[in-house]
Amino acid sequence: MKLGDEPVEYPVDGVLDLHMFRPAEVKEVVLAYLESCREQGLHELRIIHGKGKGVLREQVHALLARDETVASYSLAPGDAGGWGATLVRLRKEPPGGAEPEPCPGAGPTS
Repeated sequence: MKLGDEPVEYPVDGVLDLHMFRPAEVKEVVLAYLESCREQGLHELRIIHGKGKGVLREQVHALLARDETVASYSLAPGDAGGWGATLVRLRKEPPGGAEPEPCPGAGPTS
């Protein structure tokens, strides 16, 4: 990841803790981390944004909602951070990549 003029080394292990980043860096950090996870083949991850007033959580959720490579996201269960963390599931196929499988028993459409 690169923030400003200095590269930041951050392990790509499926857990991103945003506590060490400034609020102005969050968008770039989250998007770069999602890309790194996709490149590493990680499809399930956790973003720790803290509880606080919820401003950072809302920012993270807005980014996830706009990212078409995100299949789903939800607040973590209590043992994984509760409302201070978000679980993210990335799509395994790029959007518009693979054709969806037809439903069993569905006939041709006209």
